[in-house]
Amino acid sequence: MAEPSSAPPRESRPPEPPRAVAAFFDLDKTIIASSSALAFSKPLLREGLINRRAALRSAYAQLVFSLAGADADKTERMRAEVSALCAGWDVAQVSAIVQETLHDVVDPLVYVEATELIGQHLADGHDVVVLSATGEEVAAPVAAMLGATRCVATRMEIAGGRYTGQVDFYCYGDNKAVAAKQQAATYGYDLAECYAYTDSSTDVPLLEVVGHPHVVNPDKLLRREAGERGWPILAFERPMSLRSRIPARSAGMVALGVGAVAAGATWYGLGRRRRSRGVRE
Repeated sequence: MAEPSSAPPRESRPPEPPRAVAAFFDLDKTIIASSSALAFSKPLLREGLINRRAALRSAYAQLVFSLAGADADKTERMRAEVSALCAGWDVAQVSAIVQETLHDVVDPLVYVEATELIGQHLADGHDVVVLSATGEEVAAPVAAMLGATRCVATRMEIAGGRYTGQVDFYCYGDNKAVAAKQQAATYGYDLAECYAYTDSSTDVPLLEVVGHPHVVNPDKLLRREAGERGWPILAFERPMSLRSRIPARSAGMVALGVGAVAAGATWYGLGRRRRSRGVRE
């Protein structure tokens, strides 16, 4: 008969719960079929916040970026120019324009495929985080309409109720990867299990930090990168109004402001003029 072992019994440890998973989504040309900043040029022109020349320059810039790609140097020059022009903008005035036109302007541009994919991630218990170079006061309402968990976007500095022209955080390029890492540290995401979706080669740093990178309607450089790395390539082709698919959230649930900086588009203006003065050429 074997003698009983004198070794202490092994402690039974409960299995560790799985870490949280997030799906990180770019906004422009990934969730919506255009630049969110450019989409507001018509209402901004109509309200007198920008002039006709600025609207034409914005449209031309978007065309150039669509054909040639939004490389880092071009986007940084754009960011600096637009940031300077935003100095002095009244936050409340711009907020009113965004609030009044958000659904009419952005709603019809949202890809059906994006909403379905976001819905699937949420159904799987994943958080959905929108990461956008667009100003957070434009990106956040779009994210809220989609049911996203949260949004991280470019933050403009505000003093005395006006934009100073300085940027607190530019959610672009390497900074998107920084934002994803910060979200993981705060909310316990396992980045190896997380997903990312974007159209731009400038977001390669973000794609590199997650375990499941995907490219959506990629620019030329990103398509080549995806081919070399074996990243899945998705085609989103069906923009359709959110109103027919997702109940609109109350405007009071989201903080609105200016989407002053967006990769691939410009948003020019000096301040909201009185309607009686009309639009100055």
